[in-house]
Amino acid sequence: MDGGSGLNILYASTVDMMGIPWSSLCPSMAPFYRVILGKKVVPLGCIWINVTFSQPNNFWKEPLTFEVVDFPGVYHALLGQSFFAKFMAVPNYTYLKLKMPSPNKVITIEGSFKQAYYCEQDRITQAIALIAPMIMDFVVLKKG
Repeated sequence: MDGGSGLNILYASTVDMMGIPWSSLCPSMAPFYRVILGKKVVPLGCIWINVTFSQPNNFWKEPLTFEVVDFPGVYHALLGQSFFAKFMAVPNYTYLKLKMPSPNKVITIEGSFKQAYYCEQDRITQAIALIAPMIMDFVVLKKG
């Protein structure tokens, strides 16, 4: 969940795992920034996917547009503001819960604290790998 982002992001590896053919991608409008520190991201394309939450007797299904990106991520997808608006979802980051209305009752999606911990560790490792070359370039320029 990324309530601060206007984008729904789907990683290329997730597209492959889902068995979605690359021919299903539509051209993307423009590159975006601030996803990878200091770098411009050019999406491979965008795709409409029907997203369903909950059980067969109590569910909500809506199509969402995802920007498909080809860089490593610790998640399968990131859900942004358009998701929250379309599903009228309310996140609680402290308890790793997401609540949204449905025809029968409130749908509650629960996250895993253990999985969140491992994802955060992976994010730190990726950030260090991205930042280390920039720090080295800065050190070299400062000495030179």
